[in-house]
Amino acid sequence: MDQATRKKYNYWQWRTLIILMIGYALFYFVRKNFSIAMPALNSELGLTKTQLGLFLTLNGVIYGLSRLVNGFLADRFSRKKMMALGLLLSAIVNIAIGFIPAVNSFFNVLDASGKATLGFVYILGSLWLINGYVQGMGYPPCSSLMAHWVKPSELATKQSIWNASHSIGAGLLALMIGAILGKFTNAAWQWCFWAPAILAIGGAAMIFFGLKDTPASVGLPSPEEMDGHKATVATGQEEDPEITKLAYSKFVKKLAVGNPIIWIIAAADFFVYVIRFTILDWGSTILVDFKNIDITLAASIIGACEIVGGILGMLFAGWATDKFFKSRAQRTSAICTILAVVCLAGFWLVKDIPWLFISLLVLSAFFIYGPQALLGIAASNQATKRAAATANGLVGIVAYLSPIVSGAVFGLLADSKWGWDGVFVAAIAMGIVGTVLLLLLWNKPADGYAKADELRKEVYAEYEQKKALNAFGK
Repeated sequence: MDQATRKKYNYWQWRTLIILMIGYALFYFVRKNFSIAMPALNSELGLTKTQLGLFLTLNGVIYGLSRLVNGFLADRFSRKKMMALGLLLSAIVNIAIGFIPAVNSFFNVLDASGKATLGFVYILGSLWLINGYVQGMGYPPCSSLMAHWVKPSELATKQSIWNASHSIGAGLLALMIGAILGKFTNAAWQWCFWAPAILAIGGAAMIFFGLKDTPASVGLPSPEEMDGHKATVATGQEEDPEITKLAYSKFVKKLAVGNPIIWIIAAADFFVYVIRFTILDWGSTILVDFKNIDITLAASIIGACEIVGGILGMLFAGWATDKFFKSRAQRTSAICTILAVVCLAGFWLVKDIPWLFISLLVLSAFFIYGPQALLGIAASNQATKRAAATANGLVGIVAYLSPIVSGAVFGLLADSKWGWDGVFVAAIAMGIVGTVLLLLLWNKPADGYAKADELRKEVYAEYEQKKALNAFGK
C-alpha cells in the first residue's frame, strides 16, 4: 500500500477518533448533569431523594434497553446520523426540562411556595426516561465506527483512548455546573440543563458533518485489509443489496447473537460492573461510614478513582493488550479483574493506615476500568465490524443489570447484620467469578475476522446459487 494511502488513512482514523471522543463526552454533558444537579433540585424544588433516585434507576434501565435496540440498528443504518440525532434529541430534552416551570399557568407544576408538585415530578420523570432512550444512541455507533475505522490489531489501544471520553466528559461537566451554581446559587438549576444542551447541539452538528461511516466512503481500504486480512469477495460485490441483506443476517446470527464468546464476555462484564459501581457509587459512603474519612476528603478520593482509573487505567490496559497480548483483550481483562479484587480486599482488610487503604482503593479503580473498557473492545473484535454494535448492545444490556446487585442488594446488605463486611465479601466473590469467566476465553483468538472470511464465502456462495436458480426459472 502506497504512502499517500497510509497518510490519508491515518488522517481519517484520527479525525474519527477525536470527533467520537468529543461527541461522546458531550453525551455525558446531557446525561450526567442530572446527577450533579440533584442537590439543587432537592433544595430549590423540594424533590425528594427517593424521587431523584427512582429517576436515576429507571433512566439506567431504559438506557440499557436502548443500547441493545440501537446496537441492532447501528449495524444496519448510518452510524453518524444515529449518533448525531441521539445527541440532538438529548439536548432538546434537557432544554425542555429547564422550561417545565414555564408551563405552570397551563398545568399545576409548582405550588404556592415554588416547590415541585406531583405534576412536575411526572413531567420531569417522563422527560428523563426519554433521555435515557436517546442516550442509548451514543455508544453503539461509537463502537461500530471504531471497528470500521481502526485495524483489529490496534483497536484495544485506540478504543481505550476513546473510552477516556467518559471521564473527560464527567469531569468537565462537574466543573462547569459547579461554576454555574457557585456563581448564581441553586436558583440557576435550569442552566445545569440549558448550558450543556447548547454545547451538545454544536456537538451534534460536528458529528453529522465531520464523520464518515466507512473508509470506503472516502476511497480507502477496510482496516482489516490494512491489517493483512484478505478480502474474499471482489470489490463491489459486497455493495449489492441482496448480498448486504444476506450478510447482515448471517453475521449477526453467527458472530453476535449465536456466538458463545459474546455471551461469556457479557456475563463477565456484569461482574466487572458490580465491582466498578461498588467503588464509584458506594465509595464515598464506605469511606465515611467504614473508614471514618471526612466527607470532603472522601469525595476527593473518589474523584482520584475516576481520574486515575477512568483515564490512566483504560489507557494502560489498552496499550498492554496490543503490546503484550497480541490484541487478546480477554487476557488483559482477566489479569486486571483479579488485581482489582486483590486491591479491593486489601482496602477492606487494612484498618488504621489511611494512606495505604486509600491507595488500594484507587488502585482497585485503576485495574477495574481496564476490563470495563476492554470487554466492549473484545466484543467488537469478536463480532467484527459487521456486528460490532449488535454485540456491544448485548453486552451492554447484561452489564447494566448489575446495578440491581451493586445498588439494591448491596444496600440491603449494608443495612443488615453483616454490614459493609457482607458487601465486601459479596463483591470480592463476584469479582472472582468474573475472572474465572474471562479465563475461559484465554486461548480464544483476538478477533473473529477469520470466521468472518468463511461467512463471507458462504454468503457469496448462497448469492450465486440464488442467482443461478432465478436464471434457471426464467
